[in-house]
Amino acid sequence: MMKLLVFSFLITLFISYTTSASTYKHPLDPLTPSELKLVRTTVQKTYKASSPTLTFQYIGLDEPDKALVLSWQSSKAKTKAATSLPPRRALVIARFKNQSLEVTVNLSKRSIVSTKVYTGQGFPMMTFDEQDFVVELLFKYTPFIESVHKRGLNISHVVCSVSSVGWYGEIKSKRTLKLQCFYSQGSSNLFARPLEGITVVADLDQRKIVEYFDRFNIPVPKAEGTEFVAIKQKPPFGPTLTGAAFVQPNGPGFKIDGHSISWANWEFHVGYDIRAGPMISMASIYDLQQQRYRRVLYRGYISEFFVPYMDPTANWYFKTFLDSGEFGFGQSMVSLEPLADCPANAAFLDAYFAGEDGIPVKIANAICIFEKYAGDIMWRHTETEIIDEKIREVRPDVSLVVRTVSTVGNYDYIIDWEFKPSGSIKMGVGLTGILGIKGTSYTHVDQIKEDAFGTLLADNTIGVHHDHYLTYHLDLDIDGEANSFMKTNLESVTVTDHSSPRKSYWTVVRETAKTEADARIKLGLKPSELAIVNPNKKTKPGNKMGYRLFPGTVAHPLLLSDDYPQIRGAFINYDVFVTPYNKSEKWAGGLYADQSRGEDTLAVWSLRNRSIENKDIVLWHTVGIHHVPCQEDYPIMPTLSGGFEIRPTNFFEINPVLKAKTPKPVRLPKCNSQP
Repeated sequence: MMKLLVFSFLITLFISYTTSASTYKHPLDPLTPSELKLVRTTVQKTYKASSPTLTFQYIGLDEPDKALVLSWQSSKAKTKAATSLPPRRALVIARFKNQSLEVTVNLSKRSIVSTKVYTGQGFPMMTFDEQDFVVELLFKYTPFIESVHKRGLNISHVVCSVSSVGWYGEIKSKRTLKLQCFYSQGSSNLFARPLEGITVVADLDQRKIVEYFDRFNIPVPKAEGTEFVAIKQKPPFGPTLTGAAFVQPNGPGFKIDGHSISWANWEFHVGYDIRAGPMISMASIYDLQQQRYRRVLYRGYISEFFVPYMDPTANWYFKTFLDSGEFGFGQSMVSLEPLADCPANAAFLDAYFAGEDGIPVKIANAICIFEKYAGDIMWRHTETEIIDEKIREVRPDVSLVVRTVSTVGNYDYIIDWEFKPSGSIKMGVGLTGILGIKGTSYTHVDQIKEDAFGTLLADNTIGVHHDHYLTYHLDLDIDGEANSFMKTNLESVTVTDHSSPRKSYWTVVRETAKTEADARIKLGLKPSELAIVNPNKKTKPGNKMGYRLFPGTVAHPLLLSDDYPQIRGAFINYDVFVTPYNKSEKWAGGLYADQSRGEDTLAVWSLRNRSIENKDIVLWHTVGIHHVPCQEDYPIMPTLSGGFEIRPTNFFEINPVLKAKTPKPVRLPKCNSQP
């Protein structure tokens, strides 16, 4: 047994090493460290300055036009050999002398192609470096030091974090954030011990503290019972779990070539972006009957992540985060722990982004890829009606998972893309980490006489009500770019002619959305099935080939539509949007999300009401979760899972896994526990 586990682990290390090459092989590969350095050098030649006069807020791949990428793929498939790649360019959003610049760099020519000064509302994503810089200012700021001492606390145990400030109707705004602090003495769980009442405003461009408030002094929640680090835990321990393993003695069933993955009947590309995190592209599935790969998804990623808290008081009202556009979901990705975050059979990819000085930063083991078997069943049937013949057919279900984890402040978000041999793609999100904790004077619910805006979890500890909304960008190409959005409505029919003993049944009424307005959907209001179909291709019986959306967790916004956070987050007003493909319409919350005013969002683009019938279209779907904290979420939250699935609907002529063979069983040697 030990030899098998060691063998599997060595394979993991080998794949991780061989997939961290500095060159690119695919037009959608993320920028390499050498390319990030080239971008930095090229920009600094023109703007002869360094941080903080010149800072790199975002450097990412300036995606080639979709037609060029598809042409490259088609040429490669025909020649079965390497073909010339489309021109390679990078998009840079920089701050230079307190202005936001959009710079496009041609990497092959080592030159700037275009530069534009952004004059609209909102600011670019914040870097880790500038956040860390203003946090350090606090510990030299006399009013803050006095506030800590007034509370009888040791400043050496104080840790501070940042919050974006949002927008609340201001005519003019400066590039600021707010700082709030916590106490770490006696527990690693600092977010459970806030220094309530203190709020600090820092100017990111001036790099100084510009406002300071110490409104009240209430007890810091106790450290007792909040520790989550294993070596610091005290008995009793439990529950006791028996270990399990998914063993592959012949190595993994998938292959990695750069960022391209092939497994079972799937081929796809795994990319990375400092803002979006993982990006899945060019996902195609092999059709056994047609003897060819058929494209399903051109490009998919999390476009924005809206997290508004429900406390309107002075110390909390501004906590309405756009985790992707303000803090960078990709920048916030963390190294995955082998054998814990990912199983023993996982392979790993590193990721690289540019710090504010343009120098590459490595996230080791940022993405893991593994085959998953948890005892699920692909399909089965027991036939009992045939006399003298016993038939029982079962196929175990194995899938391929691409996983990342982003830690944005107190929360950890587990993001999964799961590919199934049946043709389904499941998008999963797991919420864990630490709740947003508010300090309070309450120690029992009987003391609460007015709205506390959350749940009392322990002495002096309130878990604040909040929401999580993840908006996915899914450029589905169902066996080609020209697609339509079809609503299959389920409607009741009354039997009135006495032709049946039945009085009613339901039937389907299909409706093809012609414009964007037709495709804006609030799920749950009426029974319907939603699908992206290819109206130009039909199965032998005449059905339009498509992929159906199977929603999971849905939560409609409860804020008023004219409330400022909801104006900025109007892209979640509907659970489903469908828009015509537009390369520039990438970020649901707008390109400049920090302190944005809702003027450049998915909701605004969709008001143009463009034609979407038989076009290259994009499906936007929001996964929503209303979170009322409970005591089981404290002091650290067991993973709460949500997500959705896209599933073939008349895409294949028959069940695509009908002829799937059961994997041969692995005979494990008996392990002797004796030394």
